[in-house]
Amino acid sequence: MESALYSEHLTCPICLTIFSDPVNLLCGHSFCRQCITATLSSQRRCPLCQTAVPGESNCLPTSHILKSLAEKAKETEKIKKERGHDKVEVAELCPEHEEKLKLFCVTDRQLCCIICRDAQKHEGHKFKPIKEADASLRQEVQNDMKSVSSDILATEGLAKTQREEITNTKEKSKQLMTEIHKQFDEMHQFLRKREDEIKKELKLKEQEAVEKMSETLKTMETALSESREVEVKAKSVLEIEEPERFMKSWTAISNTMTAKLGPSGRNLHVVNTSLSLGPYESHLQFFIWKEMLQVIKSRAELLTLKSNSTWLTVSDDGRSLLSTYQESQSYTQSSFNYGAFNHPFTAKGQTKYQFLPGHVSQTDRVQYASASSITEFTSGQHYWEIDVGNRKYWELGILNNFLKFNGKTYVVCRRNCTVPFTARPRKIGIYLNCSSKELFFYDADSMKNIHTMSLNLYAGDTTSAYLQIDNNQDRTPLTVCWY
Repeated sequence: MESALYSEHLTCPICLTIFSDPVNLLCGHSFCRQCITATLSSQRRCPLCQTAVPGESNCLPTSHILKSLAEKAKETEKIKKERGHDKVEVAELCPEHEEKLKLFCVTDRQLCCIICRDAQKHEGHKFKPIKEADASLRQEVQNDMKSVSSDILATEGLAKTQREEITNTKEKSKQLMTEIHKQFDEMHQFLRKREDEIKKELKLKEQEAVEKMSETLKTMETALSESREVEVKAKSVLEIEEPERFMKSWTAISNTMTAKLGPSGRNLHVVNTSLSLGPYESHLQFFIWKEMLQVIKSRAELLTLKSNSTWLTVSDDGRSLLSTYQESQSYTQSSFNYGAFNHPFTAKGQTKYQFLPGHVSQTDRVQYASASSITEFTSGQHYWEIDVGNRKYWELGILNNFLKFNGKTYVVCRRNCTVPFTARPRKIGIYLNCSSKELFFYDADSMKNIHTMSLNLYAGDTTSAYLQIDNNQDRTPLTVCWY
């Protein structure tokens, strides 16, 4: 029994015989060198745990301990064969009753002797002769092997697809990294260029201002020098005591000095040139941002709206949606297209019909009407912004997939669940990615994500932007932002 136990641990999982030149993988599993070399030639992973095997298989070191134990096990098996099958005969006896094992208990799925069959622990069990049970069990194992083989093929296919997805994701990330670097580099180039231009403009203004002030300073220094020269000569004339000589000397120099003197200090003024860059001095970032809008390639969609509602007005440029409903207007039951509603539901004892875009629904005196964009989307990525102002009710998104604001909370249309967003932005940004089938909502002022919605879109589906308002007293329009 001990020999069978250690022989099990010395058996190669691939060839199911005692190890021959055993080697260990980094994951801890052991195999015959020849077996694992053949296996790794097609797939460099451990056959048992699928751990990646680095390096060459012929470089794996021999496990000398396993090799020594395997040789001893082989020697033991050889001795057994030389001595005959006495041990085998003993192994085929029931360990409890020492009778030959001739039966197979189908219930407990184990070999039994005749005495075991009549024992209490097998009472009511089903038995088969060993040979009959052997054929039945072999067929069962073969059927199980077919199922296992099928599962292996399916799992291998899934694993292959998963590895491809990992590769594709890494490649996609690499492409996005390159594109991000390219677009940021373009913005950096624009900013560096404008920085150099503005600095150059400042330098030119500095030079012009300094030139004017330098000319004035030169005039001041000349006048100062001439004044000092007059002062020195005047002092020397004053030192003459004789009146005749004094008058003669002063008359000689006064005419000459008067002709040389420039403007007096009282006629000179300091030139104070105001160095200014206009708005770039105080609002540089804002003005540069406005300039960048002109060079940005991927910009918001310039959507044009349309509506079939009788109390919605679309502006002449197609950008704004405004309620023109009057309280004096009355609607009869026949004025509604009942074939357009989705389903009725009850609210406060009233029946409300939710209509498809372009139709009006009525709950007491509150009515809703919608509009859509003329532009339709089938593929690609699209972004647009809607100025909602302080309006207390609106629905924005695409057809059948939108976000609703009811004055207090934001609600997702399909699941009717509340979005944990409490701010009141004046502009809502909407980003549609037809490839990933996702719809994003943003606070367009801070670009903070409000909610991300998964879409049920199929290849070839066409959709468009969707807007809906109610007929309350709020006359704030919904306006598509054009940049």
